Amino acid sequence: MTDLTSFDLLLSVAELGSIGRAAKAHGISQPAASARLRQLERQVGVPLLERATRGARLTTAGELVAGWALPAVERAADLEAGIAALRADRHTHLRIAASLTVAEYLLPRWLIALRAADPDTVTALSSGNSHEVAAQVLAGDVDLGFVEGPELPPGLRASDVATDELVLVVAPGHRWASRRRRPRAAELAGTPLVSREPGSGTRQAWEWALRACGETELAAPLLEVSSTTAIKAAAIGGIGPAVLSAHAVVPELDAGTLVRVPVPDLDLRRRLRAVWPSGQTLRGPAADLLAIALRSRTEG
Repeated sequence: MTDLTSFDLLLSVAELGSIGRAAKAHGISQPAASARLRQLERQVGVPLLERATRGARLTTAGELVAGWALPAVERAADLEAGIAALRADRHTHLRIAASLTVAEYLLPRWLIALRAADPDTVTALSSGNSHEVAAQVLAGDVDLGFVEGPELPPGLRASDVATDELVLVVAPGHRWASRRRRPRAAELAGTPLVSREPGSGTRQAWEWALRACGETELAAPLLEVSSTTAIKAAAIGGIGPAVLSAHAVVPELDAGTLVRVPVPDLDLRRRLRAVWPSGQTLRGPAADLLAIALRSRTEG
């Protein structure tokens, strides 16, 4: 007696006085409705309906069965509505984690587009280095992450959403600011830099680029800080060279407070990626945001 759809159909016949009208209310054909009701009668073991050319009405036994079935049908409807509400609530709240470069320079315009597409979506954003973002995604603390590191831990799916390039920058008075003075990979590997903390995607990408040139012994950072703004301030102040996303230093390069140092023997291009747990399919606003990011990459 687990087929509540048939009991619901019986209740509709009682209300509407016709199998045909009940079938229409349930979005099925009359033959299908009749077959369901006959099957229900076989399960119950007694006739539930008196059928006539102009309609149908419940037998005495049918009235009893309908009365007993009504609370179960109503509770099933409550259950379905509750599950739908849970699903809707999950799909209208989006939790994102993004590395600093993505959070500062790319994500804002993606969120504007998401807001236009899904006005009711409430978005919660946290930022950190790529290692921290990946950990949040794996822990289920966020629905979607954006990282800039070259490595991903197991358990994540990824999709490229943008490309970026790292640039080496110095203060105008630094010896590398001269166009005639271009450091090679060996000198760069041995030079302490103003750097992000371990786990930063920018730091990982820089170290990977040096190792790809055969430089395995890298100098320890001159200074470790956790924000792009602090790195730029230290470089401008002459504390030391720094490596940052090209997105991050446009105003300083235009103003002349920082100078870009060419490094022709290093490949400093990198991928910026969206990540989510392996085996999961993105739905709702998370899927919409990924589509917006991918479309932005194509349009760019």
